[in-house]
Amino acid sequence: MNHRYALLIPALNEAATIGTLLGQIPANLFSQIIVVDNGSQDLTGEIAAGAGAEVIREPRHGYGQACLSGLERLQPSITAVAFMDADLSDDPQDLERLVRHFEQGHWHLVIGSRVLGAAEPGSLAPLQRFGNWLTTRLIALFWGVQFTDLGPMRILRRDALERLKLRDRSFGWNVEMQVKAAQLGLKFCEIPVRYRCRRQGRSKISGTVSGSVRAAVKILWTVYRCWRVPLPFTLPDA
Repeated sequence: MNHRYALLIPALNEAATIGTLLGQIPANLFSQIIVVDNGSQDLTGEIAAGAGAEVIREPRHGYGQACLSGLERLQPSITAVAFMDADLSDDPQDLERLVRHFEQGHWHLVIGSRVLGAAEPGSLAPLQRFGNWLTTRLIALFWGVQFTDLGPMRILRRDALERLKLRDRSFGWNVEMQVKAAQLGLKFCEIPVRYRCRRQGRSKISGTVSGSVRAAVKILWTVYRCWRVPLPFTLPDA
């Protein structure tokens, strides 16, 4: 299948990094690049637009909310969507490897694993590492599917995305995607990616203890909710 790719980047107060990030995305890889300005109080949206991205203003805060709003603006011809963060913790050069692996394996979902890859010292806080470990173990326990990470860089077929019926509007977006992919038996894999400390600003999740705790609670609640209300299993399309 010949895919047409979109890249979706949620961004909140990332004026210091968004221009550099967009400038480092491999050329001609994506037919559509969407930056969702999630209520920024700086020039994130203006800088992203000046760098050539399609900018969507979404004042309702929440990572999942930003992703849902961005997906509503996909061009009809797009058949696969990649996601990454705006703070330069993800390495844009890894996008090319992600797309290449996605095409070669006919996958529904490919996740960039920071655990399998090279994470800079300090880029993943101890609570993040523990949360990753615990959540992926719970997914393995409940659904028999092995993940290593809940990392932000990933790519997903559009038809598979529509079947997942994602609805989380905050920190549970990535884990909901992975749990529902496990429930539906989607064909997935992980590849190693680089992960770096933030070059500017402070993380909205791991930057504070309270933010980390809120994220951890939401992620565990999302696993529980998906376990209590599972999607009906259907064999994935080829």
